[in-house]
Amino acid sequence: MKNFEVPQKEQVSAANQAIFENLEKGIGFVPNLYATFAHSENALSTYIALQSSKTSLKAKEKEVVNLVVSQFNNCLYCLSAHTAIAKMNGFTDEQIIEIRKADVSFDSKLDALAKVVQSVAENKGAISDEIKENFFKEGYTKGSLVDVIVLTGDKIITNYLFAATEVPIDWPLAKAI
Repeated sequence: MKNFEVPQKEQVSAANQAIFENLEKGIGFVPNLYATFAHSENALSTYIALQSSKTSLKAKEKEVVNLVVSQFNNCLYCLSAHTAIAKMNGFTDEQIIEIRKADVSFDSKLDALAKVVQSVAENKGAISDEIKENFFKEGYTKGSLVDVIVLTGDKIITNYLFAATEVPIDWPLAKAI
């Protein structure tokens, strides 16, 4: 079996059906990867709670984390979804490519963030003193660093779920780099 079946609303629990309805109201559809969580009675609500939890990072900063982690994990589903979301948050196509490469020329603070995220993803959480010092020099705090780690974990969950299930991508495809 190459791909997981993406469950439809009538195939999931009543609790997951309610979440599907909220997703439809909020973004206009139920993304296939979210629907895939609904194979589990609890995973979709657990993931939504994690994803929507409070963080010190702003929307654009969250997209930097999402894009860098998804690039590292080569998750085309998440790269596609977060490219679309990054555009909604005001990033250009060129800026998104720079973010994915963790080489952000247009904003030194976002560059410091991207480099921390890349290091966390590549080195299983380890960050060199130089990268950490630059992150803090740009105004981030120890709390920000913890939030980056939590958001990295959030994105790893979806990256791995896509890798395991290979559900169809229902976002405009992100460009390869």
